[in-house]
Amino acid sequence: MTGLILKPHIRIEKLNVYYEEHHVLKDIVAEIPEKRITAIIGPSGCGKTTLLRSLCRLLELHDGVEVSGQVLVDGVNIFDRSVDVTDIRKRMGLIAQRPNPLPMSIYDNVSYGPRIHGVSDGNRLGQIVEQCLRAAGLWDEVSSRLRAPASRLSAGQQQRLCLARALAVEPEVLLCDEPTSALDPISARHIEQQLAALKKDYTVVFVSHILRQARRIADYVIFLYLGELVEQGPAEQVFTNPAEQKTRAYLSGEIS
Repeated sequence: MTGLILKPHIRIEKLNVYYEEHHVLKDIVAEIPEKRITAIIGPSGCGKTTLLRSLCRLLELHDGVEVSGQVLVDGVNIFDRSVDVTDIRKRMGLIAQRPNPLPMSIYDNVSYGPRIHGVSDGNRLGQIVEQCLRAAGLWDEVSSRLRAPASRLSAGQQQRLCLARALAVEPEVLLCDEPTSALDPISARHIEQQLAALKKDYTVVFVSHILRQARRIADYVIFLYLGELVEQGPAEQVFTNPAEQKTRAYLSGEIS
C-alpha cells in the first residue's frame, strides 16, 4: 500500500470526547481513506469503539457525553446543527461486536431498513434482499429458507446477516466494531473475506484488538493509545516501519 495515493473519505479534526469527567479521546486528527479498509488498533480502553461510534453520532444517545471538534464526511461536518442525524446514521452502516439479528425472519431482517426508508414494492424488496445477502456471502446458504427465523442461523451466519442488513440501506461507510470477536475462526475468516470484497464499493472502518487480523485485511491503520492518536498511515508502512517508538512497542507486545 505504500506509495499509493489514498483519497480521504472522512477527516477527523480536533475530536475530543468526554464521558462526564473522563477525557476519552484527546484532540484526534485523522484521515480515513475512501474505499479502503482502515483498522483502528490499540489496547483495550484506548478509545477505539468511542472513535468508531463518533463517526455515526451514536455517542450523543448517552447521558453525560460531551463531543467537540469535527468529523467531515465528504467535506460536511456531521456535527453541524443543519445536518440530519438520521441521514448520517443511514450513510454509516454499523456492525456490532456480537450478532444482533432482529427477532424476525431472515428476509425481514434485511428488508426492514429499506421499508423504514420508504421502499414498499415487493419485487424491489426481494431484489434488495438477494443482492445484500449475496454481498454478505450468505445467499447460497439461506435462499431456500428466507422466511425462517434469523435466530436459527449459526453465530457466523447471523453476523453476515447483520452485514447484509447494514448494506440494505445503501450506506457509504461500514463501521465494524470487532465484528469477529464472538465468532469461531472459520466464521471470522468469512467476515474478513466479505469485507475485503466490499471495499471496492464501500469505505470500511474496522476496530480490532487482534494484530494478526489487522495485518491481514487493513489498507490503512490508526493506532490509539490512552485516548491519543499515536500514529496513522498505510498498513504496510505502520506494520513494517512504524515511525513512533510507542507503536513499535505495541506491535512487539511490550505494551498492551
